[in-house]
Amino acid sequence: MKRILCFGDSNTHGTAPMRDENDVVRFDSDKRWPGVLRGALGAGFEIVEEGHPGRTTVHDDPVEGAHKNGRSHLRAILESHWPLDLVIISLGTNDLKTRHGVSAFDIASSIGTLVDLVRATPMRGRPMPKILVISPPPIIEAGWLADMFAGGQAKSEVLGAYVARMAAARQAAFLDLASIAKSSPIDGIHFDEATHHAIGQAVYKAVTPLLS
Repeated sequence: MKRILCFGDSNTHGTAPMRDENDVVRFDSDKRWPGVLRGALGAGFEIVEEGHPGRTTVHDDPVEGAHKNGRSHLRAILESHWPLDLVIISLGTNDLKTRHGVSAFDIASSIGTLVDLVRATPMRGRPMPKILVISPPPIIEAGWLADMFAGGQAKSEVLGAYVARMAAARQAAFLDLASIAKSSPIDGIHFDEATHHAIGQAVYKAVTPLLS
C-alpha cells in the first residue's frame, strides 16, 4: 500500500465557494480533488487528506489564530502518517491575505521551507517520500473576501513562476494549476465541483511517474 499525504488549505479540504462567512459547505469525499485522485489511482493507494481551511505556509494568522501556521504542524503530521511515499504540498493562497504583507517571492520561499522540512524529517529507515508542489491558480478579488485579499490578485498572477523556480532548485516535482483551474467568481479563492475534478485528474497525471 502506497500512502500519499495531501497537505493543503481549504481547497484541499474541499470547501465550496462561499457567498458569506456562514455559507460553509464541504464537497463530499469523492468530489474534492484528493478523492478524485483516490478514485483515479485505484486499489493499492491510501490518500491522507490534510486540508485545513485558512492554513498558511509559515505564518501565524493574527486574526484566525496561530494554529493556521502550516510549518508548525507539518512535522507532527508527517510522523503521524508515517510511512509516506509521496507528500503533496498545495499552499500559498492564504499567504495572499493583506494582513500577511508578503510578496510572491516570499510565498514561494515559504513553500520551499516546507519542502526542506519534509526532507529533514526522519523516516525511520524508510526512503524519503517524493514531493509534489502544487502552485494555486490566480485568485480574484471578488465577493465577500475581496477586502481580505486586497492586492493579492496581482501577486497570485506571478506566483506560479516563483514556485516553479523554487521547486526546480530543490528538485521537487511541480504542478501549476493556472492553466487547469479557475477560482470561483463567487468568493475569488475556492473551486467548484468541476474544477476539483479537473485538478484531481491533473494531479493523477503528475503523481503517476513519481510512484512507479
